[in-house]
Amino acid sequence: MLLASLSLAAAVLLSSCAGRSLPPYEKPITPAPVMKIRTTAYTHSESDHQKYAARNALGTQLQHGPINSAAADWSRFPAGTTFRIVATGEIFMVDDYGWMLAGTNTIDLYKPDGRSMREWGVRRVTIEIIQWGDVRQSYAVLKPREKYRHVRRMVKQIEDRYL
Repeated sequence: MLLASLSLAAAVLLSSCAGRSLPPYEKPITPAPVMKIRTTAYTHSESDHQKYAARNALGTQLQHGPINSAAADWSRFPAGTTFRIVATGEIFMVDDYGWMLAGTNTIDLYKPDGRSMREWGVRRVTIEIIQWGDVRQSYAVLKPREKYRHVRRMVKQIEDRYL
């Protein structure tokens, strides 16, 4: 009986992952030197990030310090995009992406622990772009990963808008 229950639970879990929906598509914001955007926060110890440990989508270490890591839809904020949050002065560089960011204008800010992540929560902030990342380099990283739906969404947007 226990084995049957565990098998059923595993089947339900796997089927729910297979049917996981992408976030609703948002019309891209117009790139500008200063923008007001929605931000969220994440940390490497969240359950959906544990398999990557403290690594970003580029395969390097997530950063917290003078320049902090951030995740975004790379068709809107290409990898390497560096920005400053006006209210806090913190500087972030986009070096990661995530399922819930594909097709959205949200930027997810890396925090070193769960407490910092929860304290940030969800905020609309004004950012100043220091340097835009390279959309072609982002595309080169994303294209081989197209088997994932969120990556396919970003690749298609890059192809439609830039290539």
